[in-house]
Amino acid sequence: MALVQDVSKTAAREIHHLLDQAQALVDATAGEQESRIKSARDALASRLESAKDAVSRAEGRFLEKVRATDAVIRERPYYAMGGACLAGLLFGWLLSRK
Repeated sequence: MALVQDVSKTAAREIHHLLDQAQALVDATAGEQESRIKSARDALASRLESAKDAVSRAEGRFLEKVRATDAVIRERPYYAMGGACLAGLLFGWLLSRK
């Protein structure tokens, strides 16, 4: 679970960094009065807000799924190991075929 949390935190940090850079671009062009730049800035600003909301919702759903999966694995570890073995066998069989 710690590895999943690390990957999740890294991905979330990168997405938030990208959104912050886009917001900085919108803020940097705030003084421009040309209509094309203003309309592009407004469109980007609205898309940024919707992207931030979508990222927050996706992050919350992802963490809920990870916690639920972790709880199931802790309740039935032998089922999880058996499933992983079967998945490995199937994956190996598929890779060995030509």
